[in-house]
Amino acid sequence: MTIIVDAHEDLAWNMLAFGRDYTLSAQETRQREEGTLAPQVNGDTLLGWPDYQRGHVAIVFSTLFTAPERARLGDWDKLTYKTFDQAHQQSLAQLDAYHRLAGEHPDMFRLIQTRDDLHGVLQDWKRTDTNEHPVGLVVLMENAEGVREPAELEEWWVRGVRIIGPAWAGTRFCGGTRQPGPLTPDGYALLERMQEFGFTLDLSHMDEAAALQALDTYQGPMIASHANAQALLKNTQSNRHLSDTVIHALLERGGTIGIVPANNFLRPGWKDNGGRGSVTLDHVAAQIDYVCQIAGNARHTGLGSDFDGGFGLQSVPGDVDTIADLQKLVPLLASRGYSQDDISAILGGNWLIHLEQHLPEVT
Repeated sequence: MTIIVDAHEDLAWNMLAFGRDYTLSAQETRQREEGTLAPQVNGDTLLGWPDYQRGHVAIVFSTLFTAPERARLGDWDKLTYKTFDQAHQQSLAQLDAYHRLAGEHPDMFRLIQTRDDLHGVLQDWKRTDTNEHPVGLVVLMENAEGVREPAELEEWWVRGVRIIGPAWAGTRFCGGTRQPGPLTPDGYALLERMQEFGFTLDLSHMDEAAALQALDTYQGPMIASHANAQALLKNTQSNRHLSDTVIHALLERGGTIGIVPANNFLRPGWKDNGGRGSVTLDHVAAQIDYVCQIAGNARHTGLGSDFDGGFGLQSVPGDVDTIADLQKLVPLLASRGYSQDDISAILGGNWLIHLEQHLPEVT
């Protein structure tokens, strides 16, 4: 079965917000949460260690996600910040959660900070004497306002953060989702310091103006961990998706784009026109194919599910029950003419090449 690398999951946020236990299967968590707040506000979970095993999900880019107080989802939402100090503390708490998860369940989860860590996880997935393998966690900071000043980046690097997305909504660094704007002086200073360490810059959520400025100035590695092509989303007014201009520029820089299998990222208006069943994984395959056609090959596209990231089972394609069902993309891509090598690259190989090239040899 093809190895999957998922470039975006908000595991720590869910662990701290709802007490979700990702050592359990998605089905077990759904049963535990029946009648509670979590599925009402975040949907039924799509994730769990047994589901990673069934779907051969070997590596997850696991986020540190913080939201400003203005984006608070309700009285239940305690993980928002009013100050940069609060954002800093929440990001640290989520990073600590990943260290605890890996420390308490080393047979299930391992932090990936170096190439050796990566090789160790992949070597374990080659074992044929067991069907149980550790899931590697690569830490991605989504919204960098937890970095109070660029000098702190050394501390985040030492603790294992390897990818940073400056925006979610607009931040002091740049414009973001629903709040357009360019890079600010603070944003340029952040990127300059990130470059010194070799952080990967995640363009997801950055407004087009800011993303294009970053593409012009940042000399380190770049990706879009979870973003879809705007051109396939007719009549959308959101700046959350990638314009062809940004896609072309990112591909020219050798970047990879993680396609999001969320219905509102695949078919605007799906709720009012057919519901969940009106969207299928073939819509995901179409997004993948669109980027591949621009690139002229299958070497710059991957998956960035964002599963459990503000939505759940109720808001994903009708042929998906858990993350294990992303394996259903294999025949869909094959029917579009993609070879097995191409499909392996799309489902995980392209992200593995990125990690091999840009993770440090040692901490």
